[in-house]
Amino acid sequence: MNICRELAIVAGLVFTTSATGFSQQKTVAKNWQLLSYGTDSVYGVSAEKAYSELLKGKKSKTVIVAVIDSGIDTTHEDLRDILWRNPKEIPGNHIDDDGNGYVDDVYGWNFLGAKDGGTVKEDSDEATREYYRLRRLYGNPDSALEKDSKEYVYWTRLKDRIQKPSSQAKTDYKMMLKVQENLLKCESILAEHLKTNDFTVEQLDTLRSTDQDVMLARSFALRLLHSTNEEGLTYQALKNDLAEYVKELKRKAEYTGAEPQDKRATIVGDNLNDINDRYYGNSDVQGQFAFHGTHVAGIIGAIRNNSTGIDGIADNVRIMAVKVVPEGDERDKDVALGIRYAVDNGAQIINMSFGKGFSPQKEWVDDAIRYAQEKGVLLIHAAGNDGANNDEVENYPKDTFNDGKEADNLITVGASGNGRTGSKIAGFSNYGKKEVDVFAPGVQIYSTVPGGNKYGSASGTSMAAPVVAGVAALVLSYYPDLSARQLKQIIEKSATPLPGAEMVNKPGAKDVEVPFAELSKSGGVVNVYEALKLAAKTKGENAKKNKVKMQALTKD
Repeated sequence: MNICRELAIVAGLVFTTSATGFSQQKTVAKNWQLLSYGTDSVYGVSAEKAYSELLKGKKSKTVIVAVIDSGIDTTHEDLRDILWRNPKEIPGNHIDDDGNGYVDDVYGWNFLGAKDGGTVKEDSDEATREYYRLRRLYGNPDSALEKDSKEYVYWTRLKDRIQKPSSQAKTDYKMMLKVQENLLKCESILAEHLKTNDFTVEQLDTLRSTDQDVMLARSFALRLLHSTNEEGLTYQALKNDLAEYVKELKRKAEYTGAEPQDKRATIVGDNLNDINDRYYGNSDVQGQFAFHGTHVAGIIGAIRNNSTGIDGIADNVRIMAVKVVPEGDERDKDVALGIRYAVDNGAQIINMSFGKGFSPQKEWVDDAIRYAQEKGVLLIHAAGNDGANNDEVENYPKDTFNDGKEADNLITVGASGNGRTGSKIAGFSNYGKKEVDVFAPGVQIYSTVPGGNKYGSASGTSMAAPVVAGVAALVLSYYPDLSARQLKQIIEKSATPLPGAEMVNKPGAKDVEVPFAELSKSGGVVNVYEALKLAAKTKGENAKKNKVKMQALTKD
């Protein structure tokens, strides 16, 4: 995963490390994404400044934000009171009370669900699925199909993506398994000594003991924490990221190139080739795999000023859960129907922290994005974590339709750092002067995680996208007459350069500097303080429509 790519470099060193100490680094507040450069010296979005200087005493309207993701922990203390609840659905009566085709969709809907209550956990990548689908057409030497067609060329391109694992992949997997094993041993030793199973660099820096095992465990954990170059990383966050990285290596090491079993079709039972077969899934929007979606939801709108956990960016939101993302690549059908479900049930902003390099049913997703555009719904999409130029490689969903026209309601987001430690732009972040609109905080973002009111840090453009979704929701809640098109323009026009950082490290490349302004359309990082000031000067295009709605409500 994101932060663990550097671990393999140091893995061979940590086994023989001494108890040498590390100098303390600068500390960064856990809520750094909410702060501002002028007062806090971090590249946050100035949310706290906006609340204290621009929004005091002002009234706001509730905004519904759909999180199309892996699911959300609906019991979390910092989320449960701001979750969207379907007002027309009676929980648990097994009846489709509102007649929308989805039974008991109280918090949203799970498009990965089975009728018996189960859920798809893992799925294959889209490149592999596409390769084998087309191999059945073009793999036969006697096939009469045109070998010079666009589809055939597409299939030959896919061949490069279907490779058997190298001996290096197997070696890396074995090595990282050993690192993981040793790290867990360190946790046992350090937890007993520190009386906690989570610890920071600062705690380990100051730890002193005559017990050699404690000091060796300290040194091992410190070296791994420092190797990630991610300031504020805690042990538990490192352990979680390492576990994901090991799973990724395991898939690569054990990959045989064989055609994957279509577990989704078996579990869910719908016709994947029919977009009109839409009433499938179940109401379990949480399940056992909700880390990603729960983390995203907290960034957007975790309850503010409740003296608990964290504060989200927006203070008047309801989070709708739409589950379409498994471990692996999401299906275009699920994405398209997830967008439509969110729009039909009142979402005004949709966060999509997922993406892939191939989209075989792109027209279905295009139609759904157009549908959202017609209904005035803003979509926020993560740019991807490959350190790649999206102007040169595909990353779906995207705002360009197959007919060449562009959506005016979709924002693609890259990930930036805090400006005090590590790279100012996340080394893993995708970028693109044409295809990426803005950057936003996406490195070591502290937020809600599932399983007993817990919190933890994660990095990725998956974290940067909900920062923008939260900013959009905050602006819209105070200026509800803004259209989705205006909201997109305001967010992009108000994005600000990085103070003192005209040149930044190019993502995906070592020791290469490029102008930050060249990495996105706006050339800036999202700034809600400036966005609110611009919104105050903008006449909302929805003023008349909202007035008609209010009159209708008054008559009722």
